[in-house]
Amino acid sequence: MRNKVIKWCKAAGIRAIRTMAQTAIAMIGTAAVMNSVDWNLVISASVLSGILSLLTSIAGLPELK
Repeated sequence: MRNKVIKWCKAAGIRAIRTMAQTAIAMIGTAAVMNSVDWNLVISASVLSGILSLLTSIAGLPELK
């Protein structure tokens, strides 16, 4: 059981980090076009996307059997 929890935490963490990075890239790219990057907005949106990713992972991760 402990091994399954460790695998889930690792997979969910990797997925959340990737989601946060994708959100940050999208926010920075969009803001750069408008010539003003609001770093507080980028960070808060990225953290929120990471939290939502972890909550979504509770439903199940396709990479884990």
